[in-house]
Amino acid sequence: MKVVVEADGGSRGNPGPAGFGAVVRDATTGEVLAERKGTLGVATNNVAEYSGLIAGLTAAAELGAAEVEVRMDSKLVVEQMAGRWQIKNAGLRPLAAQAAVLVRRFARTTFTWIPRERNRDADRLANEAMDGVDLLPRPPLAAPDSPGRLAARAAAASAVGSGSAVGSAGSAGRARPSWEPRLTEPLRLLLIRHGETGLTAQRRYSGRGEVALTERGRHQAQAVAARVQGLGVPVTAVVSSPLGRCVATAEMVADGAPIVVDEDLVECDFGAWEGLTFAEVRERWPREMDAWLDSTAVAPPEGEPLTAVAERVSRAVSRLRESHPSGVVAVVSHVSPIKLILRDALGATDALLHRLYLDPAGLSIVDMWPDGGVAVRTVNDTAHLR
Repeated sequence: MKVVVEADGGSRGNPGPAGFGAVVRDATTGEVLAERKGTLGVATNNVAEYSGLIAGLTAAAELGAAEVEVRMDSKLVVEQMAGRWQIKNAGLRPLAAQAAVLVRRFARTTFTWIPRERNRDADRLANEAMDGVDLLPRPPLAAPDSPGRLAARAAAASAVGSGSAVGSAGSAGRARPSWEPRLTEPLRLLLIRHGETGLTAQRRYSGRGEVALTERGRHQAQAVAARVQGLGVPVTAVVSSPLGRCVATAEMVADGAPIVVDEDLVECDFGAWEGLTFAEVRERWPREMDAWLDSTAVAPPEGEPLTAVAERVSRAVSRLRESHPSGVVAVVSHVSPIKLILRDALGATDALLHRLYLDPAGLSIVDMWPDGGVAVRTVNDTAHLR
């Protein structure tokens, strides 16, 4: 089935109160098959436009479309999704990555710019959303004393009391130690590092830059995907860093499960060290290297400290614990975020970060219960790669 997706978004203030709209039509008859609209709070026009695109593509996928023609009056979104313009705004990259994941679900997708007057229906829906009318189902808000909120408060208290930068898995330290088996099902996190890239193979710092999987890396991703499928428990969802090497790995792991792109799972920004070897960094920045190794609060030149990585990884894990009290979620990310999750799950110190090695496509498994309990079952399992 071929469909036409008309999408739009707007912001009253840019940034300001924002909303999006999307219409899915039968490509032959023009019949409206689905409409979507939603509010975004305070956002920019571009964020709203990308949100409209994602809503339209999601609706097309739900309808079982095989071929999609996207029509939008946003020249920016059309040109970026068509690959003709670079995405310079870092805030748009996760949205573009999420849209790209959806695009890959169709046999063929094209992007066409149209003038605003030919995009009236999507524009109307976006304006209705900004007026406060929302057709999209929303997850229930957590009550002030919901388990998720209580766990978050406990995590924050633990972080303040211990000086730890990560609060999500750190809340496990608040649970009373016990060997007694739990009777409830946990949230099981399958922590997967992406497959090998050209920089990985050369042992170079690889942070925010886009680096494709090598042929070996794709085989590694396929191997860990087969390992996940062989666990015998269906994966509820797959959450991925927005970078292409993770999204490509996540697509193999998903096997039909929904993929969510989470910007907080992106690798550390290594700044001026990006693409260099450890030896090259040691030669050019010896004092900065020593300071970085001594403290997670120190950032590489023009980069990001691990404490900042820990804070955003904490947010990502907290969201997972609230949205998935149980089940199996595959988390496809990078060395630094996975190490930080394991550090807190093990109740370890920062020393673990420089002693733990994570192979490309390595698998670690952590169970988390709503009461804060944590069990680490596997760390960097690579049996599937041999």
